[in-house]
Amino acid sequence: MAFVKDLWMKTVRLPDGRSTKVRSARHGKGKRWLAVWETPDGREQSEAFDRKADAEKKVSVMQADIARGDYIDPNAGKQLLGDFGGRWLSSRMVDPSTAIRYEYIYRLHVEPVFARRQIRSIKPSEIQAWISDLSQRVGTSTIQTSFLVLQGILDLAVADEALKRSPAKSPIVQVPKRATEEIHAWSDQRVRAIIDAHPDLLRALPIVAAGCGLRQGELFGLALEDLDFGEKLVRVRRQIKKLGTQYVYALPKNDRERVVPLPDWVAEALRVHIHKYKALVCSLPWEQLNGRLRTHNLLFRWTDDQFIKARSYSETVWKPALVAAGVIPVPDKDPRSRRRFETTRKEGLHQLRHYYASIALVGGVSIKELAEYLGHADPGFTLRTYAHLMPGSHDRARRAVDDRLFRPRTVSDGTATEQRRNRGSTRDARRQAGVTEPAGQ
Repeated sequence: MAFVKDLWMKTVRLPDGRSTKVRSARHGKGKRWLAVWETPDGREQSEAFDRKADAEKKVSVMQADIARGDYIDPNAGKQLLGDFGGRWLSSRMVDPSTAIRYEYIYRLHVEPVFARRQIRSIKPSEIQAWISDLSQRVGTSTIQTSFLVLQGILDLAVADEALKRSPAKSPIVQVPKRATEEIHAWSDQRVRAIIDAHPDLLRALPIVAAGCGLRQGELFGLALEDLDFGEKLVRVRRQIKKLGTQYVYALPKNDRERVVPLPDWVAEALRVHIHKYKALVCSLPWEQLNGRLRTHNLLFRWTDDQFIKARSYSETVWKPALVAAGVIPVPDKDPRSRRRFETTRKEGLHQLRHYYASIALVGGVSIKELAEYLGHADPGFTLRTYAHLMPGSHDRARRAVDDRLFRPRTVSDGTATEQRRNRGSTRDARRQAGVTEPAGQ
């Protein structure tokens, strides 16, 4: 059932039985035409319009949506985006560190702009303007995560039938892509210099990083029981991960344990380290702050017999080692006499992981094997990241083309060939005529 009602006029029946139109009490007040329709669950809905044509169009659209099964309650779109934001954040099935990042991004970048907006009022052009504003203040990774959060909230509104379609999926909404930078592996000399600049307590740590390719959190969480000197293997089973201000043990990235070959150089350094320094017995919750406690004998410890925290290691050990190796300049001091190192993402501990990948490829390790050792979920990612480090690829390509297609010929070579061909033809003709060639020809 659907119809259009005139709110300014009403029908009355006269004493003689005839009907006529008269002004209603609200004549001239507010919108005149009321579109009325019945929802699929039997409830009556309505919306007022100034023009009759608009009310009739609304009724027609509602009837068509109901017939197709695409009906969306117009009043549902009046809910605020903030109402959906909290529900979306609490519904994510992600690891705790990702959940913390989503909440932080929502609170800092999404909530101030959109939380008090009716969900149906948000337009694609406004989302694009928001992205453009973010690009002036934050990096590409933060923009991508902020858009992911907003898009997820709008998708939830569509799933809950508060919206027919998400404005975030309009073709005019463009999110910047992260620029890919070619990785340049450090030299052997630089890696040795950085290792030598480490204090004896932690010198084995960059050796394991360069010789086994472990990530930072995996190095901090490496335990005595993960080493198999007999089989020459390292079992990468956990990392130490920061959740807010607290720390937990967690599976390595991509939730995958793996096995990495243990080179003799690394094994010898670890034997010396284990002989000098007793393993740190450390208990931390597993995966979540309220997770079950797990205890491991950590190979590397901080000076106060605590596990290593990334920021402390970076500021007091890693960056000074970079200075000693001549990788970065001597730091300046701020007004509070604190050292301020001048570094970029290209000088982090992760560079030793790239170094490991480069020497593995030079040594003939395949991309598939390297992906397993690095813990990459997709060997294609490994190939895209490190293919340019594979030895001799340019030379092999040049030789392949030259061997099949390149036949050098100069003008003089062509002339000499033609002269030889002509002389051969003349000799054949003279022989057929019975003429003897003079000696020495």
